[in-house]
Amino acid sequence: MHSDSDSANARQRDLKSLFSETPLSLGTIDTAAVIRRSRRRRLPRQVGVGSALTLAVAGIGVAGATGLRLPSSSMTMTSASDSGATVRESADGEFTPDEDFAGAAGGSAGSSLAPVEKLNPCALPIAEVASTTTLELSPQFPAVADANGVPIAASVTLQNTGQGHIVGTTAASPAMTLSRDGVTVWHSNGPLIALAVAVDLAPGESMTYPASVVPVLCDEQDEAAESFRDGLPALPAGTYALSAAIYVTTADGAVETVTGPAQQITLQ
Repeated sequence: MHSDSDSANARQRDLKSLFSETPLSLGTIDTAAVIRRSRRRRLPRQVGVGSALTLAVAGIGVAGATGLRLPSSSMTMTSASDSGATVRESADGEFTPDEDFAGAAGGSAGSSLAPVEKLNPCALPIAEVASTTTLELSPQFPAVADANGVPIAASVTLQNTGQGHIVGTTAASPAMTLSRDGVTVWHSNGPLIALAVAVDLAPGESMTYPASVVPVLCDEQDEAAESFRDGLPALPAGTYALSAAIYVTTADGAVETVTGPAQQITLQ
């Protein structure tokens, strides 16, 4: 008969022998797979935080009826998952938005283009910006207007001057610039309406945007805010140059700059 103490010592020796002869195998952990699964779980939260403007593709008539600019509070916000945007996983497990989602109107994934309204800052010389496509913008404003600081509403024509069919989208209206002696005195500013306009132009075809300018004098301090200060002084009588610019996102995802010849307008 073994004592209880001898039995306990024997069991302990058996256990030590078992673990020394058969090491415990933890298996191989696939760290990359774990990280990818973790990212998948985090994705809905990340996309939800990174909301984007809903851009409705509409005709020019809709843009005109809606107006050119709205307060930012009236813009509809939606998450990428709600808007139908696709999110893709790269080889290293990183998730990136589809380019169609990133560049809905006037911008694309990785695009470094400045906002079109900022091409010609107040009180600085007019930038020489040429079209990067065969599209051309032509202001259709009255040749003479009152020098009273009241907005002047008219239109701008977008024409396909090339030989190829161009399909894409633009913002609801082009950015307008007023200049005198080669220096910007006013340009489009303020929150933009969240609306994308469809472009479908065969060679020689054109379409028209509603547009407006405000004949007042802005300066460097107005560039610090989204909208210009209230009560800017009316421009004095004289002859000014009126030009237009817009970005077009083509069907293949390229973002092109569209400009055109300036129109002279006399304030009196």
